Amino acid sequence: MAQQVTPSSQKALMVELKSLQEQPVEGFRITLVEESDLYNWEVAIFGPPNTLYEGGYFKAHIKFPVDYPYSPPTFRFLTKMWHPNIYENGDVCISILHPPVDDPQSGELPSERWNPTQNVRTILLSVISLLNEPNTFSPANVDASVMFRKWRDSKGKEKEYAEIIRKQVLSTAADADRDGVKVPRTLAEYCIQTRMPSQDSSSDLLYDDLYDDMEESEEEESEGESVGGAQGGGRVYEDQDDSGNEDS
Repeated sequence: MAQQVTPSSQKALMVELKSLQEQPVEGFRITLVEESDLYNWEVAIFGPPNTLYEGGYFKAHIKFPVDYPYSPPTFRFLTKMWHPNIYENGDVCISILHPPVDDPQSGELPSERWNPTQNVRTILLSVISLLNEPNTFSPANVDASVMFRKWRDSKGKEKEYAEIIRKQVLSTAADADRDGVKVPRTLAEYCIQTRMPSQDSSSDLLYDDLYDDMEESEEEESEGESVGGAQGGGRVYEDQDDSGNEDS
């Protein structure tokens, strides 16, 4: 019986996850929702110092499609967020997460949308940038957008937007305590990059299993090429049947 081949998306996600755990992005913490599922990640975002979000602990899920990285993942906040570019259900509206289609009505250039060269690091950096610099031209939350513009244009004199954000930041302290997380509050603490320890050995076993699958797939392909070359006397392609029944 032929061994099941590991999807290329799973291999790509395994490599990205291991890289992010060994060399984290400042201000983020990455784990799997379930150790056996590489397509669902939990993200903890620490509010950057000297911003409205300072001291906050915001949780979110990233869900990846099977054809990643050719299609973008979705990014949904679990923490209640009041922001011009976050829908009421927590979904983030940002160009980098939109499929690479030509949509003149959106006001977005195709180059601003998702492409396979993007990765989780670029998504995380884009989200943290969006928190501090909302896009008010195509808001997901119109009321939050209007409130943010009043706060920005008044140089902070209109305090309603800032007050809502600070209340949300304070409400995240309970989640941080429950998860045993110390939220960075100074720039020095925020910029420290530390390797996240695995919850248990299952992560390493998952990596090992996937690497084994990759190596076995490569060995099978190599053996297939060797057998084909031997049977065809080194003329593998010249003697192919043109009847239309060859493998696609």
